[in-house]
Amino acid sequence: MMNARVKERVAFALMTLCTVLVLIPVLLIPLYILARGIGALSWEFLTQPPREGMLAGGIMPPLVGTLMLVFGVIVVAVPLGVLSAVYLSEYARQGRWVRIIRLAIINLAGVPSVVYGLFGLGLFVLFLKLGTSLISGILTLSVLVLPIIITSTEEALRVVPQSYREASYAMGATRWQTLSRITLPQALGGIITGTILSIGRAAGETAPIMFTAAAFDLPHLPKSVKDPIMALPYHLYIISTQVPDAPPRIQWGTALVLLLLVLSMSLIAALVRARVRKNLRW
Repeated sequence: MMNARVKERVAFALMTLCTVLVLIPVLLIPLYILARGIGALSWEFLTQPPREGMLAGGIMPPLVGTLMLVFGVIVVAVPLGVLSAVYLSEYARQGRWVRIIRLAIINLAGVPSVVYGLFGLGLFVLFLKLGTSLISGILTLSVLVLPIIITSTEEALRVVPQSYREASYAMGATRWQTLSRITLPQALGGIITGTILSIGRAAGETAPIMFTAAAFDLPHLPKSVKDPIMALPYHLYIISTQVPDAPPRIQWGTALVLLLLVLSMSLIAALVRARVRKNLRW
């Protein structure tokens, strides 16, 4: 029989091995994409549209289209998600229906993105007759990230000690004053972190915009929210599968730009979380 010290060492070695096995692909995949795509990055690549049937040129329309989608999701999904979470956490009477709603939200967060794409196609594109357009893509991606924003916001609010609320009420503050001056400022770091990470997921999704917003090739940028757009995830899919003669330099360069866009959002979330935590008093 192994003594407790030997068991601890074996368990520690197994955990270390599992950590290394996880870190290897996490590090190798970005490094491999960086090595293959760094040669394509240039000012012309970022500011020129595709030319010659996507065999030359740059990625300006897909890049701008992705940024427009991200901005639209921020405008639509973030207020709805945060306000919904605030209501469920701070105002709703806790009971069976609230538990059912929370369970539904958690389940929706795990639904595959292609299902959201089909939902957006049926509701926004066909039923509401918005067509394949920027607004259809924004609304579909907003529905996709809403469960993540609501869940992360509720968790951030739940972490704030209840004693803070009770002390505020004891001093005569109303529920709104307590929420706006005590609870939300203390939970702001977690709310912003969850929101940015959810927006990063929206920026990298292909299936939802494939059904609702993205076009194969557009000679110009959209002039209104009812125009279709090009987006980096769908553009990468097209030049990798539908354009067999596309130079690998363009393919890997597009993948690298998309990866950097998503990683930059994760980095911003980490910096915001670290800065807000410095100001916490508990």
